[in-house]
Amino acid sequence: MFKPLFKRMLPQISASAHCDLPCGVYDPAQARIEAESVKAICEKYQANEDPEFRTRALIIKEQRAQLVKEHLWVLWTDYFKPPHFEKYPQLHVLVNEATKLAGGTGSKASTDPKLADELLAKIDQIAEIFWETKK
Repeated sequence: MFKPLFKRMLPQISASAHCDLPCGVYDPAQARIEAESVKAICEKYQANEDPEFRTRALIIKEQRAQLVKEHLWVLWTDYFKPPHFEKYPQLHVLVNEATKLAGGTGSKASTDPKLADELLAKIDQIAEIFWETKK
């Protein structure tokens, strides 16, 4: 039997994945690298009294903190799915706390390296769950 032209033009191969693209494109290391930058900037800020240096450091730190939030949101919205949240019920709270530490109530609003350490610890907990889901 002959297929109509429009049916012959449709893709014949389909693919599926639990995330937007086949696995391998998501990694909490991206958030961690930016959080490490936030911490390093906080330490440099504390060690330098030059107002121009401090202003520039704050601008860069806020940019890096925003990237931390964006990387965490991508994991939360694009990678983690309902079965992950069922198996790891603490995941919502971890991501929420980490993004707050990166955002207005945390590293973005502070120059305290201890807050950056707290952020790194939360990211490490998220990464542990992430890698467990990849097994």
